[in-house]
Amino acid sequence: MRPAHSRLPMKNYQAAPDLLQGRVVLVTGAGQGIGRVAALAFAAHGATVILHGRKVKKLERIYDEIEAAGGSQPAIFPLDLEKAEDKDFEALAGCIEKQLGRLDGILHNAAFGYTPSPLQTQTLEQWLAWMRVDLIAPFALTRACMPLLRKSPDASVVMTSETHGHAPAAYWGGLAVAKSGIETLVRIASQEWEMYQPLRVNALIPGPVQSPSRTRTHPGEAKTNLPRPEDLMPVYLYLMGPDSKGITGQIIDCQAA
Repeated sequence: MRPAHSRLPMKNYQAAPDLLQGRVVLVTGAGQGIGRVAALAFAAHGATVILHGRKVKKLERIYDEIEAAGGSQPAIFPLDLEKAEDKDFEALAGCIEKQLGRLDGILHNAAFGYTPSPLQTQTLEQWLAWMRVDLIAPFALTRACMPLLRKSPDASVVMTSETHGHAPAAYWGGLAVAKSGIETLVRIASQEWEMYQPLRVNALIPGPVQSPSRTRTHPGEAKTNLPRPEDLMPVYLYLMGPDSKGITGQIIDCQAA
């Protein structure tokens, strides 16, 4: 595992209550799991959160949770990343600019569902979906949002890698390949964005957590022994907020940070 940046604090980082006050943060895959918890955490620390997902009903529930907790009114932007084209990402960025006027961060959390299987049983359609949702969409959406991100005085892009993308293993096929691409993308982007500081980009590896995706890939596992998504939020908040200025191009294992 590539070591985390030396300035990265441990998971006991204490985020100030107003850490993200005045900021606008887009969370993809916000309907459940880590995306939902991250959206709630960002809103609880002052951000106006843009909720992305495929299923509007799920996003509406998160919307109501944020408002009930006294957070800033969020926005909902449903989009199927498996089918989205450049014009869709550009339209989303245009709506953000028109409705909210700024964008200070993106958490790329959306992922295509996965059940471990040998390469010989994986299909072209599955591989196309993994590439489009887990790798191409983070690239294309970030590119569409770059004009807004560059206008921000302090913008952070956080992408999501995966344990088997960082250390490939049998039966993880297309997902592992897509996530290894995320790590390469982060390293390339961080070098190209040096001229745009303090704009930064990093990747997080959540590791095994209690989540719907973990239940799907490990159905017989005792989930109570795993960390909850809430346990990872100090690292997510740190990277999304101003305390992580200057940290870019890092691949960070959340559970080892």
